[in-house]
Amino acid sequence: MSSSSGSNAAGKSGRAPLASAPRPGAAAKPGPATSAKSGTTPRTAPRPVKSAPAPAKNGRPAGSTKGLVRPAPRPRVRRARLVVSKVDTWSVLKLAFLLSVALGIITVVASVVLWIVLDLTGMFDGINELLGMLGGAGGALNVKDFLSLGQIAIFATIVSVVNVILLTALSVLAALLYNIAAALVGGVGLTLTDD
Repeated sequence: MSSSSGSNAAGKSGRAPLASAPRPGAAAKPGPATSAKSGTTPRTAPRPVKSAPAPAKNGRPAGSTKGLVRPAPRPRVRRARLVVSKVDTWSVLKLAFLLSVALGIITVVASVVLWIVLDLTGMFDGINELLGMLGGAGGALNVKDFLSLGQIAIFATIVSVVNVILLTALSVLAALLYNIAAALVGGVGLTLTDD
């Protein structure tokens, strides 16, 4: 009875059961692969969800650095420790000679200018009156006879020449003594920075 009812149901509808015959266009469509044992499609691993980058402090995303300018690195202060172990005596001689000549010129000019200022202010006349009061009426002296402008200029020039010779010789002697001392105990240490 069950076989007749199954054939009657098939005869009434005019269709074959689904499991018995596949549709004509079903084989052409690609579908997911079915498992041979269970007949179900295999599960695929879910894709990881990308999280949005955390915003930076200035409101821009932390990953985007295209528009940002990197600040220049702070320069480091370089230090160098040097020791003056020897002084060239020839260079000391030239430098001391030039400086002493400049000092001699300053001495001559300053003495002449000082004499002119004293003469214009009447200082020599005051000194003459003071000497006349101290020495009595017959002992009047004129200071300009002893300290004239020419004599002051000659005296300042002689002093300047002697100073040039002495300062140059003493500077060379000091350089030689420094070289001897530096050879024995070491020179003067210097620390240089590019601050």
